[in-house]
Amino acid sequence: MKKILGFTALLIMLANQSAKAQFTMHKLIHVGYVYQNQSFAELGGRLLFLENDDTIYRVGAAALLGSANGKFAVLPKIQGDILINFERNVDLYHSYYFLAGAEATTKYIAPKIGATLFGIIDLTGGYVFPIDKSGINGKELKGLNINFTLNLPLVMLNDLLKK
Repeated sequence: MKKILGFTALLIMLANQSAKAQFTMHKLIHVGYVYQNQSFAELGGRLLFLENDDTIYRVGAAALLGSANGKFAVLPKIQGDILINFERNVDLYHSYYFLAGAEATTKYIAPKIGATLFGIIDLTGGYVFPIDKSGINGKELKGLNINFTLNLPLVMLNDLLKK
């Protein structure tokens, strides 16, 4: 657990340092729903890096909160995504991005693909490969993985709170 959190912090710091030279960085808070043999609520933060709006990179960390076998469980998660849209000079078509990424917890690793609308609403799916056979509260997490996420830029939240 400490190794994953340390690795995530190191990754975010390194990404932040390299991003200052060539990329614009935005901070996001995200909330969502994750289905992974159980239903989980997801709450976390992400950093979004972009040089232009054709290819966007995101890294983040979150907590999955839910009930497994009748007991409350919290599962830390790290994730990375690439958002791609190569339509140029057409605003309506540029509102959606194709998304490819991966997420990892202490219990599983899951590659995923999906789509996002303006980088704010994500719908992704993938397949989970378990790391820990004991799972969470005795329930193994494997198979189909579905995520629905709402990404809220901190700049937008700050502007809303000032009014």
